[in-house]
Amino acid sequence: MIRQLTEEDRQQTMAFVSNKPAENLFIIGDIEGYGFDSAIQKVWGDFDDTGKLRGVLLKYDQNYIPYAPAEYDAQGFAEIMNGDQDFTYLSGIEEIVEKLSPFLTKTPESPRVMYYAKCENAEKMPDVPEQLDIIRAVPDDAVRITDLMKSIPEFEGGNYNADHKRQSLEKGFARCYYIEENGQMVSSASSTAENSQSAMIVGVGTLPGYQKKGYASYCMSVICSKLLEEGKMLCLFYDNPAAGNIYKRIGFVDIGKWCMWKF
Repeated sequence: MIRQLTEEDRQQTMAFVSNKPAENLFIIGDIEGYGFDSAIQKVWGDFDDTGKLRGVLLKYDQNYIPYAPAEYDAQGFAEIMNGDQDFTYLSGIEEIVEKLSPFLTKTPESPRVMYYAKCENAEKMPDVPEQLDIIRAVPDDAVRITDLMKSIPEFEGGNYNADHKRQSLEKGFARCYYIEENGQMVSSASSTAENSQSAMIVGVGTLPGYQKKGYASYCMSVICSKLLEEGKMLCLFYDNPAAGNIYKRIGFVDIGKWCMWKF
């Protein structure tokens, strides 16, 4: 049975998704941030015959995210999405999303699949040289951070919004650590979608001309260590195997693939 969830379902729902805090980073963060009664968000639950929750479907704005650790009513979730004129994006763990695919009346225009990795401890993180100053960004650094991202070739074409970055830093949904040379921000690592249990690492990069110094790895070491000290599990996406090898050397392990489909 599928029904829309309410505030009365919070405890059961959060216990269900918290078993996999990295995999459910977005669902946990959205429920903590917007709850069950927001105009921009809805949450449905799929219950088995005994009343036990076996699947969750979250809609935030135009984006749907399903989660179910085993079998669930994929057709029922698909019918909810098929009946929604605003349905534009579907994202989630590959095997969960693929169960929905046969029941969707739309075909994704640009399906994208990325590797999904998590980190639970800082044992393999590189030590930061004592003479190197790793600075934590403040909201006023938002423009500098987005300008840096736009100047790094591997991030070319990304959607970087300084106002959104500022708001995320102000509200504590994100943080950033960076390195300067001669007053210029040359390398950084950021988090996004932070919640009480997990956080995603993004924006790890170095400006051309300042590479091969380990700067990005040092920034990442600091931000990851800080988040892990707070008891947050870390996760990230990557689609470049070379980048994946770097992440694995510092303690990340693959936990599957993540679909991002646009309709």
